[in-house]
Amino acid sequence: MTALTPDDLERFSRHILLKEIGGPGQQRLKAAHVAIVGLGGLGAPAAMYLAAAGVGKLTLIDDDGVSLSNLQRQILYRTTDVQQLKALVGRDSLAALNPGVEITPFAVELDAMKAERLLAGADVVLDGTDDFDTRFAVNAACHALGIPLVSGAVGRWDGQVGVFASGRTKDAPADQRLPCYRCFVPEEPPQAEHCSEVGVVGALTGVIGSMMALETIKIIARAGETLAGRVFLFDGLKAEARTVRLKPDPACPVCAR
Repeated sequence: MTALTPDDLERFSRHILLKEIGGPGQQRLKAAHVAIVGLGGLGAPAAMYLAAAGVGKLTLIDDDGVSLSNLQRQILYRTTDVQQLKALVGRDSLAALNPGVEITPFAVELDAMKAERLLAGADVVLDGTDDFDTRFAVNAACHALGIPLVSGAVGRWDGQVGVFASGRTKDAPADQRLPCYRCFVPEEPPQAEHCSEVGVVGALTGVIGSMMALETIKIIARAGETLAGRVFLFDGLKAEARTVRLKPDPACPVCAR
């Protein structure tokens, strides 16, 4: 178990006071490696909360640069960061927030060819991207590697968070299997929308990104009940939320093989 330093004990004292985390949970966070795919509206707040929570190692994967229109919701960046690479800016911002975190940035596009190599060794993967090819590649790699996947999405005023294959590997018995992301979304929706086309309220991405970080912390610290096998749905306009349970798809192109 990774030892906590005197600075750790002070920095994370509010976590350590929680019986669901305590010292052992904080030690697990310090020893953990989390990979974040996409440092946009969801990945940015999630990364900040995970660094602040004391996750020991973060891998940041995003090939995009910061644009002025990002700043309405992507709180990891500042106006002076426009046109800089998100992965590199994110590394510097998170290091300033918590110098104790080991941060490895990859300013590359994650695709099916690179996914397993980039995600190998992670304890949890977060996917906050808005491209279905990327989401499918991340899911396939997580399934192959046996890594829990925390996936989030937003649109206009609505958002969702799910945890897929948490604590289960591809070799789990059929009656113990949990759904993967492709059980939830078998194919790209025919009319997939992007926030650049339909808009999104900035604060919503903070809500969903924070939920993604919270689920990750629970998985690592072994606290409470995660969203494994479920999806949390949030309606920001109505201030309503509900959770739906998912079952593995026997025809899933990934986990039913």
